[in-house]
Formats: sequence, structure tokens, C-alpha cells
Amino acid sequence: MIQTKRPYVLSIAGLDPSAGAGILADVKVFEAQKTYGLAVATALTVQHDASFRHVHWVSLEQIIAQCEPLLERYPIEVVKIGLIESIPVLDGLLNWLNLQNPKIIILWDPILKASAGFDFHRLTLSTLTPVLQNLTLITPNIPEIQQMTGEQAVQKAAQALSTYCHVYLKGGHSSPENGQIADYLFETTQKVTAYPAPFIPKGEKHGSGCVLSAALAAGLASGFSLGKAGANARLYMDRYLASTPYLLGFHEPIP
Repeated sequence: MIQTKRPYVLSIAGLDPSAGAGILADVKVFEAQKTYGLAVATALTVQHDASFRHVHWVSLEQIIAQCEPLLERYPIEVVKIGLIESIPVLDGLLNWLNLQNPKIIILWDPILKASAGFDFHRLTLSTLTPVLQNLTLITPNIPEIQQMTGEQAVQKAAQALSTYCHVYLKGGHSSPENGQIADYLFETTQKVTAYPAPFIPKGEKHGSGCVLSAALAAGLASGFSLGKAGANARLYMDRYLASTPYLLGFHEPIP
């Protein structure tokens, strides 16, 4: 027998020993959001919250081998993908996941640079198009979406990506206006929802992008609409950023 009181969510991402990012952080979010978190490693990293030193990539074959028993055992309907070696590896993984369950919800947090200062990928829209069509949602921040599309106007960049899949644009890199920043959910090029949030001084966190996308995945696994999952994730993020004045935050359930 397996537990069925909580929905299962699978994170496929890097292993960060500091637990501020990657699969360890994701599982913390899933637990706080009353879902059951499962995890598969795509990379073994040598880092802490302020310094990234090295990454050892896990092959596509080994990633799939880790996923297979989990998908056989548990009713997983939502998968979050984070750090991954390359677009060919991501493409192969997406194709495999969709073969296992054509209705599976897949989010990708396109980590192009570690918050501790390490560049992973240089991507372009032409190389991304095949994988975007196999995704439900992508969660870039402002520098990531500018790099991926070659478009500096972030709203236009998000609209370009939203012709392929839903886009949750993280606004943490924007300049605050009247003490606020905003995230934006592009369900289509025309259906856009803003999530204003207070700017939190000393709120910078290692792995904050991982945390927000994990909260989105947990909301979708809990049966929320995309719009409600976005609002829930933003609220979770506000509490997380305010939890400490340091680079590692605390995870608490939303009351």
C-alpha cells in the first residue's frame, strides 16, 4: 500500500548540498505545501549558498533509470525540471515523460546561471522551440527570458514564449516601483495576470527561483488552476524571502 492522502510531485533537478536550491529545496517546498515530494538528481554540485565550484552531470540514461521506479509506483501527475546538462538531454527526458503519461504536467525552471555565480547554458529560441512544445509551463527570470529570446523588452519576450507554452515570468530582477515588484503569468499572449509583491530588503535568497517554481508545481498537483497556483506560489515566495536576512531561508506552510 502507498499513501494517497497527498498528491505526489516529482522534482528532476540538481543536488545542492546546502539544500537552498535544487531537489533538496524542492522537497522542502513540496512538504510545506502538503504534497509528497519525490526527487531525481540530474547533477551533483559542489557548492554552498555563496560559492559554486563544480558540477558533475548525470546522464540522460541515469536520469530515466531513477525516474522509472517512481513513475511505476506512484501516481505522479506533476513534474518540475530544474538544472539539466543540455537541451538534447532535456528533449530526451521530455519525450520519455510524455510517453509514460501524455497528460503529465511538466514545468521547467530554466536555470542558466547559479545565484552563486556560475554560468550553465547559453540558449536561443531556435534551439528551445522543440522542448517548449513539450512543456506545460516555463518559469524564467528576466535575464533568462532575455537571453532565451534575444528580446530585451521582457513583456514581448514572454509573449513570444507563450505561443509555445504557459510562461510564469519571475520579476525579482526588476527595479521596485513604489516598494513593489511583480511577477506575470502569460497563459496566452493575451491572457496575462500580474502578481504584485512587496520588495523585501535583504530578501535575496540562494535558490529562490527553484523555490518559486516548486511552489507552482505543488499548487498544480493540489488541483489549483494555473492562476491560483501562481498566486499561491507568489505568497509562499513572499514568506520565504522574509524568513531570514541571510542567503538561506526557512520553509513554512501558508496558514
